[in-house]
Amino acid sequence: MTSHQSTQTMKPATAAKKLGVYLEATPADFQEGLVSRAELNALQAEPPEWLQELRRNGPHPRPVVAAKLGISISGLARGGITEPLTTEQIDALKRDLPEWLQKERATQAEVRKEASRVKEKNAARDEQSH
Repeated sequence: MTSHQSTQTMKPATAAKKLGVYLEATPADFQEGLVSRAELNALQAEPPEWLQELRRNGPHPRPVVAAKLGISISGLARGGITEPLTTEQIDALKRDLPEWLQKERATQAEVRKEASRVKEKNAARDEQSH
């Protein structure tokens, strides 16, 4: 019996998410076809000009916008940001530092501090139980 390796493919939305780009800003042929694992790997290893341009200037999807601003995706929504932003728009927010962004950054810092504290506490507990 011969087994054949089927090509694993993903929807364009999944591939765009893995590449960290906004699907609606990708070329039409990318949006309309399936992407194989090999194609995704090739795009990551040697990004074509359109992908480099999207990563550099956007528009960026919300997870990327949130990461660039140092806040959560929920924080973006609380700040009224529901659409993708360009790098220029993100840089302007960083420069202007509106009150909501300052607040969300402080909240995110507290969340990270608490997560670190819990992790250390669990590590100490695990160490004692061994």
